[in-house]
Amino acid sequence: MKKLLFQFDTDTHPASFDTVVAYDGGADHVIAHGGVTPENVKALVEGTIFTRAPKDKKNTAIFVGGSDMAAGQRLFNAIRQHFFLGFRVSLMLDSNGSNTTAAAAIAKLASSGNLQGKKAVILAGTGPVGQRAAVMLAQEGAQVSITSRHIFNAEQACFAMKERFGVDLTAIEAADMDARAEAVQDANIVFATGAAGIQLLQPEHWQNNPNIEMMADANATPPLGIGGTDMMDKGTDRHGKIIWGAIGFGTLKLALHRACIAKLFEANDQILDAEQIFKLAKEMA
Repeated sequence: MKKLLFQFDTDTHPASFDTVVAYDGGADHVIAHGGVTPENVKALVEGTIFTRAPKDKKNTAIFVGGSDMAAGQRLFNAIRQHFFLGFRVSLMLDSNGSNTTAAAAIAKLASSGNLQGKKAVILAGTGPVGQRAAVMLAQEGAQVSITSRHIFNAEQACFAMKERFGVDLTAIEAADMDARAEAVQDANIVFATGAAGIQLLQPEHWQNNPNIEMMADANATPPLGIGGTDMMDKGTDRHGKIIWGAIGFGTLKLALHRACIAKLFEANDQILDAEQIFKLAKEMA
């Protein structure tokens, strides 16, 4: 029985990255559909749940991707509404790689030191990775703030994560380098999740800060988000701080993504969103 993974992408063109990892994770065939929405997904879901005997349904699974996490979450929820009784297949959400990337980064930080009660700042944290990372840090007991150039965007992200996960996050407006430097003054943990090639902090903003204990940067495109770090950092000690670079924790991200794909085919009732993916990441880290 072939393991079939249906890749439902909210973008016009399904992500080739997700297709490659799906094969590496154990899928025999990946069937990718772009432009999938809650309104047009019904027939696609029915095609996955009505075609195999109960004992064989574990060999069919659905992966939701795309660049827009909010759209992915809506599609993910819509797909679940079409499941009933034993007519269901396993389902994973990882729009923009946000769940696996955030889970890998926070799991590595958790393996490097205690997160409970720490003050954490997610720089440029209104994107998919930043929002999910903020949630995971908060669930580990950290006091988490999200920065954005515009306070409205930060507040909107905090509200969305409160609504979805029930966590309390703090919004900070940090429109420039100086404002971001001020935002991390009292932080113990700093995670940069800004756009590729945009520097968010310069070395002097963190190297002599006695409060900062751990830092991570999701940017692998020079200049890095946190100046003075290296994308290859793997729990590297720099100026008394533990640093994780994008490639440093990226090894776990890819391994985690593959492990999640493999897990989808263990049974037909797996639901993999941020909570389940983060739990697996901590086990693997």
